Amino acid sequence: MKWYQRIKMATKSAIAGWQGKTFNFTNWFGRTFWGIDNSKLATNETIFSVISRLSNTLSSLPIKLYQNYDIVMDHQAVDVLINDPNPNMSSFDLLNKLEVARNEKGNGYAVIIRDIRMQPEAIIPLDSDYVTPFINLDDESLWYQVNSASKTHYVHNMNMIHVKHITGTSRWAGISPLAVLKNTLEYDKAVQEFSLSEMQKKESFILSYGANVDEEKQKEIIGHFKRFYQENGGILFKEPGVEIKEIKKEYFASDTLASERITRSRVANVFNVPVSFLNDTEGNTFGSNEQQMIQFVNMTLLPIVRQYEHEFNRKLLTKVERMKGFYFKFNLGGLLRGDTAARTQFYQAMLRSGGMKPDEVRRLEDLPPLGGKANELWISGDLYPIEMDPTLRKSSLKGGDVDEKAKE
Repeated sequence: MKWYQRIKMATKSAIAGWQGKTFNFTNWFGRTFWGIDNSKLATNETIFSVISRLSNTLSSLPIKLYQNYDIVMDHQAVDVLINDPNPNMSSFDLLNKLEVARNEKGNGYAVIIRDIRMQPEAIIPLDSDYVTPFINLDDESLWYQVNSASKTHYVHNMNMIHVKHITGTSRWAGISPLAVLKNTLEYDKAVQEFSLSEMQKKESFILSYGANVDEEKQKEIIGHFKRFYQENGGILFKEPGVEIKEIKKEYFASDTLASERITRSRVANVFNVPVSFLNDTEGNTFGSNEQQMIQFVNMTLLPIVRQYEHEFNRKLLTKVERMKGFYFKFNLGGLLRGDTAARTQFYQAMLRSGGMKPDEVRRLEDLPPLGGKANELWISGDLYPIEMDPTLRKSSLKGGDVDEKAKE
């Protein structure tokens, strides 16, 4: 069977899978299956922090559809992805939920609903716990099994957005970072619980008397001891023949801090983020925030962004559109602009060398383009249109020869 025929059949099967007389994928979002809510994140503060930062950073990035570097707005996939993915959420919500699921479960899924022209009509995220990728042995194509309370549905890979963490050669589902961190999180939880229990312990003492006392006398002594201790601000007086020994708590703040530092380091390694992003500045060798952000973008964010772009390009655009130069792209420039001094130096270098137009600089700074000469490349000498005859530039003429040469 030819490729396009398989896709056509797969699409029809997918449509039959996500909507019918008694079921509809559009009603799945925001609901629990079998009465169980599995949408809660781990209760560990470090995990919550790193997932929040990754998901919020990704969903805040501008994304646009381009055709050979020109922005395209009049395309149905653009409106669905950027403005109105489904009736319940915005583009920010969609990307945020996909990235949270990817980092929490290892996989983020969203089913693509298409209209009669096979164009994207809606994109709806699904709970990762109920989606399983598998290979159809008949044609070796990738499908996804989606389980609901009453039915099992099958969706072809061209109708399922799937973003994930790393996978092996023999598997299609991503590895959950929380599964990798299982031992680390259990250790951190045990240390926290032990420290908390020690902190909550009341102060204890050993009272040693030189003679034996009966049970009634013991209760009287204890009551007298507690009352005297409370009424005198913790001050005790030793009576003759009585020895008072405090039972010390086993809580040490340094142990908790060391455990938290180990946890932050391991979490940063698994999620591939600089440990400084988890508020750990020990051993920080960055000379500036700009250098730190460059490392974060290049080593952490860029691979994630490229995965989303490839999914959108492959499944929201047709092959014909891709061959015509259409592609989705996130704009990472805002994260790399640095401070005002660094941006100014960069823009000056690019403008004076003919690398950027003034209007391109204005767009990066969220200013409206001016058009005209601002939409042309200039080169220093000092700053002429790049196509201008070099002999007309002041630097190549002597004194008053400029006006005469210009008249010619």
